[in-house]
Amino acid sequence: MGIFLDVKGKNYEVTISRNSHLLCKSNIRGKLLNMSKATTNPGSARGPVDHEVRDQIVVAATEHFRLYGYEKTTVSDLAKAIGFSKAYIYKFFESKQAIGELICANCLHEIETDVRAAVDGVDGPPEKLRRMFKTGVESCLRLFFEDRKLYDIAASAATERWEAVRVFEERVQAMLQDILRQGRETEEFERKTPLDETATAIYLVIRPYLNPLLLQHSFDSADDAPAQLSNLVLRSLSP
Repeated sequence: MGIFLDVKGKNYEVTISRNSHLLCKSNIRGKLLNMSKATTNPGSARGPVDHEVRDQIVVAATEHFRLYGYEKTTVSDLAKAIGFSKAYIYKFFESKQAIGELICANCLHEIETDVRAAVDGVDGPPEKLRRMFKTGVESCLRLFFEDRKLYDIAASAATERWEAVRVFEERVQAMLQDILRQGRETEEFERKTPLDETATAIYLVIRPYLNPLLLQHSFDSADDAPAQLSNLVLRSLSP
């Protein structure tokens, strides 16, 4: 099996084959590889900082994990598939988890981007909160059903509490605090409860639908939950 990378500007063409039979061929745009914007552990790189090579490794790893899954893939498998030596990969990533962290951070970054765009697209704190619940659940479900193998990486990250997951949760709670602050300024939300306590409580309400590990147990209620939960939360926030 081989993975061949054709790097043209910010577009990466990835071809995966085994025994001369084509398994997968796809173009991955720079949008998917916005790894520098996704939060990662800066200590995960070894040797010279060569973002181009790191991106090539991550592109190939993403396609390999899509086909065979994260848990079943070793660094040796990845090195053989890409055509790099195992030692060369370790020059840029200290472990398979370090590669998975980048991929996971990118997936969570896309969910965060979807939620932020939805929140910014409406006026009024109550409607912003409703959109946050609705879009967050929809974006997570899309990842689960459209890219299950990459979803499994996010589930592993949630299980082991990777840094990417902790950062994602902090950013979601920061968005919640911004909405709550706006609602208090417009006197649409109560002001007695400390802001951070309120944001944490609301996050715990929606967490089963944003956490990849918990989402798989919440499918039965995923269609109605965003509206029901956001309405419940809004009633509790009434001044």
